[in-house]
Amino acid sequence: MTTYVIKIGGHALIDLSTESAALATFAQDIVALTSEGAHVVVIHGGGPTIASLLELVGEPSTFVDGLRVTTPSVMQYVDMALAHVNRELVSRLRQHGVPAVGVSGVDGATLTAQAVGGPLQRVATQPRVDVTLIKHLWSGGFIPVVSPVANDDTWQRVNCNADTAAGAIAGALNADALLLLSDIDQVRTDVADSSSGLRSVTVAEIAALMASGAAQGGMRPKLQAAVDAIEAGAQRVWLANGTREHCVRDLLAHQLPTTEILP
Repeated sequence: MTTYVIKIGGHALIDLSTESAALATFAQDIVALTSEGAHVVVIHGGGPTIASLLELVGEPSTFVDGLRVTTPSVMQYVDMALAHVNRELVSRLRQHGVPAVGVSGVDGATLTAQAVGGPLQRVATQPRVDVTLIKHLWSGGFIPVVSPVANDDTWQRVNCNADTAAGAIAGALNADALLLLSDIDQVRTDVADSSSGLRSVTVAEIAALMASGAAQGGMRPKLQAAVDAIEAGAQRVWLANGTREHCVRDLLAHQLPTTEILP
């Protein structure tokens, strides 16, 4: 049975309304996959929602290498914002016929991780994965929708970047494909040049992009998540634009600009 791990980024979730065409077609694509017998798990981000909430309460939004600096006080708002996104995304998926169930990484100890400390504080970059709950939900006919927060070994909450969480889950499930959907079409050799998109990139080339600085900001954790997923057992990884309608269908049909991550 084919297993798809789909990460949909916060910038592809700006419109969580009942009228969102992108989410309607995203849901339709998931229904189509499951009707073919595939297993699907969705992991979501929530950057814009987190940023809006932090601005509302007067907390700073700062980043290091594409990861949000997460103080203990920021962590509580990250958790709150991601829970909101999770409920809204589940609602939109169910609106369009997907039997979605929202969980966090805390539920069933799906994600356990240690904070890296330093300037990032409550950020975790190497989550451990227990796929038991995901498989139980599949066996009941449900689609897990996972919010990327976790507990550490002292039962305190930590913030896992959604790409990082998706890569770890894809590796743990030996997924046939990991789809990293954000608001960009392809990895670029020059972030300012839309014509520099890459159709494919190897793990070795990713290391070079990171070392040269060509991979900046949020692209860095995406690419690292892709590498981690492949090295842990995922079969294929694609990066594509999740704001496009029918992005999953068209990606798998090779009718969408994408970057495939190769070993």
